Amino acid sequence: MNLLTLTIKEARRALQSKEFSAVELVRAYIDRIQTHDSKLGAFLTVDESGALSQAKRADAQIAKGITKKLLGIPVACKDLYSTRAVRTTAGAKIIDTYKPPYNATVVDRYLEAGAILMGKTNEDAWGHGSSGENSDYFPTRNPYDTTHVPGGSSSGSAVAVAAGFSLVGTGTDTGSSIRLPASFCNIVGMKPTYGRVPRYGVISMASSFDTIGHMTRTVYDNALVYEVTAGADPRDATTPQVPVPMYTESLGKSLKGLRAGIPKEYFRSNGIDKGVREVTMTAIGKLESLGMRVEEISLPHTEYAMACYYVLVPSEISSNLSRYDGVRFGATRDTFGAEAKRRIMLGTHALSAGYYDAFYHKAAKVRTLIKQDFEKALEKVDVILAPVSPTPPFKLGEKVNDPLAMYLSDIFVCPVNIAGVPALSVPCGFAGILPIGLQIIGKQFGEQLLYQVASAYENETEWYKKPAIL
Repeated sequence: MNLLTLTIKEARRALQSKEFSAVELVRAYIDRIQTHDSKLGAFLTVDESGALSQAKRADAQIAKGITKKLLGIPVACKDLYSTRAVRTTAGAKIIDTYKPPYNATVVDRYLEAGAILMGKTNEDAWGHGSSGENSDYFPTRNPYDTTHVPGGSSSGSAVAVAAGFSLVGTGTDTGSSIRLPASFCNIVGMKPTYGRVPRYGVISMASSFDTIGHMTRTVYDNALVYEVTAGADPRDATTPQVPVPMYTESLGKSLKGLRAGIPKEYFRSNGIDKGVREVTMTAIGKLESLGMRVEEISLPHTEYAMACYYVLVPSEISSNLSRYDGVRFGATRDTFGAEAKRRIMLGTHALSAGYYDAFYHKAAKVRTLIKQDFEKALEKVDVILAPVSPTPPFKLGEKVNDPLAMYLSDIFVCPVNIAGVPALSVPCGFAGILPIGLQIIGKQFGEQLLYQVASAYENETEWYKKPAIL
């Protein structure tokens, strides 16, 4: 059995049947990281001793007949997540040596479910970016073609899963940061309903947009992990008291009679790559063959979404990063990277006297209109289908000096964060050797239906089985 191409489902079964031990599994991943990560840049910190210690505990529990949802399963943790006594940098050198005294709620939930923390993954610093090139340390590279970007900001976590360094990659999605790297790395990424997974202990980017999620190889694995991480937290007032269903139970159900909407504003865009359009439409055709009814819908305020997003989010960033003043937190402010400085200045300007009403207040009103667009559309259809990105993964350095072009990478995904609804990226094909993902968007707390649709598609296509070549 190849330990490095396993799914969580397969690994759980094999661990329980003693085909291999958790220590053997973790050692295989550590060896692979040591062999290949120098050319990919997925990890900032590998906690080898901690992971092996946790693996030994998992083996002892398995020997006693204990079962947990993620017992013995390796997890790669985005460096925004606070991890007790393990270096946590947010991809930013301003807090290079920080070791938190506590875990994020989600980290505790992983550990309580038996998961093994492999280490902390690289990212665009503070979550600011769509490519994985804005880390203050080094860029992350796409494992399908190392001359191309893996998507960001949860770049290292996506690469860790795609390259066979881990079975789960944790992420945050403020505007694209789970779905885009999932799409670019041929894995499954879930951006939950806002507040569905606690934000406590995860370093903030933009607090009213930040959404905590994860990436896996398959839809089943993703649904299983979501059963562990979702749910209310008394330390996060934005988490609702909504029961967490068994998401894995929605898999395998028929799609007959379900309605899917295709936003005309997305597919008529001049910016969408021909290959992306063709692959996405082929995927939609496959869903139609499985019984879904597809119709065109409208999200009329789409053209204002990016402007709205890049007023509101930098405004929240300027507030959140103001605490890193070199007095209580972090080194001196000149340690901030170029993108962080750009967003701080944009946000501070939008919030300043004389400009607040013209920029921030107006953008807040547009946010409401965009949210209403999705609500109205999802009254007519069960899910919305769209590309994740208007292009395949682009080359390293191609957009790094053109912030506007980089921001437009998120044009099909940022509106979902503005609306606060869930969306999932599932592999749907390739442009040459470069992966492309299909985005499935649903109603608030409608993740079960997203998994149902994605699972039916995945079962027919199995794109996730086309591995990265290292």
